[in-house]
Amino acid sequence: MNPERVFQILRMPHISEKSAILGDAANQAVFQVSTDAKKGEIKEAVEQLFSVKVASVRTANMKGKTKRQGMRRGKRSDWKKAYVSLEQGHEIDLASIGG
Repeated sequence: MNPERVFQILRMPHISEKSAILGDAANQAVFQVSTDAKKGEIKEAVEQLFSVKVASVRTANMKGKTKRQGMRRGKRSDWKKAYVSLEQGHEIDLASIGG
């Protein structure tokens, strides 16, 4: 896979309380991914970028929240979340990624 496409597919790790629990208990990592990314592409991108073996990928389309600022109403963009299950013995340390 093209290295540019890897970074287009995997936007950023999704850090939340739920993703931290899944990382510890179920050996999963959660990523914010491109809305047009397929499960196979996500699996290949994670394996290539982090040098791990992926067992399965689940995705969820998240609707953007409606927000208000005074009298104006706006809507955040819709996005896609990927739950990546890793093979036993493989691990991704998401706390060390980014700045």
